[in-house]
Amino acid sequence: MCRAKSKSFVFAGLLFNCLEMIFSANSAPDIPVIDQAYSKLSNSITVEWRAVPGATGYLLTARDGDSFIETAVTNSPGTVTGLKPATSYRITIRAINSGGKSQPSPFRKAKTVLAAPVLSVHSPSCDSIAVSWKAVYMAAGFSVSLMRSDGLGRMLKENTTNTSLIFTNLDPGTLYTIKAYAWSVNGIPGDDFTYNQRTSPKAPADVQVAFNSGALRAIVSWMPTEGALTYSVTASSGLWKQKCNTSSASCMVPSLQCGSEYSVSVTAYNDAGPSKPTDAVSLKTVPCAPVNISIEEDEPGHLLVSWSSVNFGHYYVVFVKSDDGLEVHCNTSRTQCNFQSDCGFTYFVSVFAYNKAGQSPLGDVFNYTTAPCCPSDFRATFVSGDTLRVTWAAVRGAEMYQTRADGWRGALLCNDTATACTLSALHCDTRYNISVSSFSEARGSNTSCASKYVATAPCSPEIKNISKEALSVISVHWQSNNEEATYIVTARGEAGLWHCASSGNSCTLINLPCGSAFSVSAIARSAAGQSLPSYSVPLETAPCCPKDLILTQVTQSVTNISWSVGMGAQTYVTTLESPKGQARCRTLRNYCLLGCITCGTNYTVSLTAISETGLTSSCTYQGYSSSACCPSGVKLYRLGNNAIRVYWRASEERLNYNTDLHGSKGNFTCTPSAGLSHCDITEIPCGDVYTVVVAPVTDKGLKLTFCPKKIYSVTCSGSSVGMVIYRGKSNAEQHI
Repeated sequence: MCRAKSKSFVFAGLLFNCLEMIFSANSAPDIPVIDQAYSKLSNSITVEWRAVPGATGYLLTARDGDSFIETAVTNSPGTVTGLKPATSYRITIRAINSGGKSQPSPFRKAKTVLAAPVLSVHSPSCDSIAVSWKAVYMAAGFSVSLMRSDGLGRMLKENTTNTSLIFTNLDPGTLYTIKAYAWSVNGIPGDDFTYNQRTSPKAPADVQVAFNSGALRAIVSWMPTEGALTYSVTASSGLWKQKCNTSSASCMVPSLQCGSEYSVSVTAYNDAGPSKPTDAVSLKTVPCAPVNISIEEDEPGHLLVSWSSVNFGHYYVVFVKSDDGLEVHCNTSRTQCNFQSDCGFTYFVSVFAYNKAGQSPLGDVFNYTTAPCCPSDFRATFVSGDTLRVTWAAVRGAEMYQTRADGWRGALLCNDTATACTLSALHCDTRYNISVSSFSEARGSNTSCASKYVATAPCSPEIKNISKEALSVISVHWQSNNEEATYIVTARGEAGLWHCASSGNSCTLINLPCGSAFSVSAIARSAAGQSLPSYSVPLETAPCCPKDLILTQVTQSVTNISWSVGMGAQTYVTTLESPKGQARCRTLRNYCLLGCITCGTNYTVSLTAISETGLTSSCTYQGYSSSACCPSGVKLYRLGNNAIRVYWRASEERLNYNTDLHGSKGNFTCTPSAGLSHCDITEIPCGDVYTVVVAPVTDKGLKLTFCPKKIYSVTCSGSSVGMVIYRGKSNAEQHI
């Protein structure tokens, strides 16, 4: 080989040789060769090959187009499973050891055999078995064989291209084994399918029926049949069937119906199904107990018992026993019997039918309670206007009593176990028919009891309106639906009672005092009694006008008005009115000051009294004339001989005036003739200060006190005359 040129090169060569020796020792095995590949089952292919030295296992691959299945095996032969039936596969094999896997071997084609047909087997009759299956993919035909499972007899085999066949002339009740497989066009058989099936049994023979009439049941027996596991006995009568099942050769059929004719048959069963039923055996039973029993009390003291006829019934016996122990009966070929009865008793009734087979079973025992006796001489007493109490004596057979009040608006009922009942909420002004009926739970109510008529008191009227017709006259209107009634209206207050009455729907209360509060209600009276009072309606009369009214003129433009208290009045409005103007005052007191009064003017005087609720009374009084106007321009002039003349401008031409001078040296008065506007006072001392007042004189000769005052100083100046005027805050002071 090549010579090493350096130590490193020699080392690398040695390392390479060592790796090559290791690699050769762990290399993959050789490629195996397939000897043959074949299929015995539809889901697998078996492969045979020659062993490969150094191989520890093999990997079989079955490829179908793009899909494949791999199976690891240890030696030959090996089988690939999980394949599809009737499918061609390419089979390859690879050897495996610790060095890896070999390359795949050349493929070998192999095809899986056909799938087994899945059988559906049954026994349509006791000597045949029917076999059917679904078509198998790629199958050209089918082979089906049948043989007794116990090995007796010969094997039957059928080849067919159909998917069903029937084996006939078989032994009844016998277990058979059926095997089937499909074969391809090349005659290669596929998987087989095995199924065990038993033929159904033959019908039992020698059926015997023994009937027990008292218990209404039958004992049925027969000869056992080959291969039968159980038996079923059917007793049929029309649509009604009764069955019993057993594994022995006899069976009891219970609960047969009376009055019926039965057809009795027996059917044998095994796991293959039923046999044909045996020929029917006829069985007749005793008649049934009569049904539709009706008990009627068509008239008091007479019971009629009737029923429906029954099959095979030749005659009937009816037993009737009362709750006091007495029993009677009747025989008849008809379907009804008559009996005497009393009120308040319970009767127990049973009916039997008979024929040659004997007596019918005991049917239902019916009890019939006659109507309880009627309460007599009951009493009805009103305890209030709408409540009636009814009492009576107890009667036989009554468990409860019903008191009924029938009126034109409907009926009221009262049910009670006591011998008294209270009917409440009766309608007013209604005539009721009162009846008391006895009641028992079994019979119901005795509705033939006598009744009485009672009438309730009239309905309470409803006050609809109260109107004021005139002073102290009030009209009251109400609504009521009473047929015949007299109505009484009462106004009740601290001032007393006032009444009015009418048969219509209104009446008038007169002479009611002013300024009073009343509660107004109404009642209705008739021959049946008196209604409850209506709801009260409050009534308030207008306040009273003050009896005394006094006007006093305080100043020329201010007048004081005072009056006595008016009953029921809270607020007062006084008014003085004239063509020149009006003065008004509103107050809670009994007096008022009115300003802006024009002097010398006639006024009308009015006062309005107002109650707390707003009722008013307009009061008119005698007219009022304000005082004459005070004169203006009052002046004093000195005359000779210690005399003074007082001048003024009069407010009216025909008035009388009075002049007063008051000083420390004396008081002086003068009253000129009507129409004059001056007055002379003589012998008046000088050297004094005088208060001068000029005022009109009233018709009664009174002089006004509110005219303005002026103060003058009269000096003693000798024979000459002079006057100096001083003005103060309110009065003028002049020196003369």
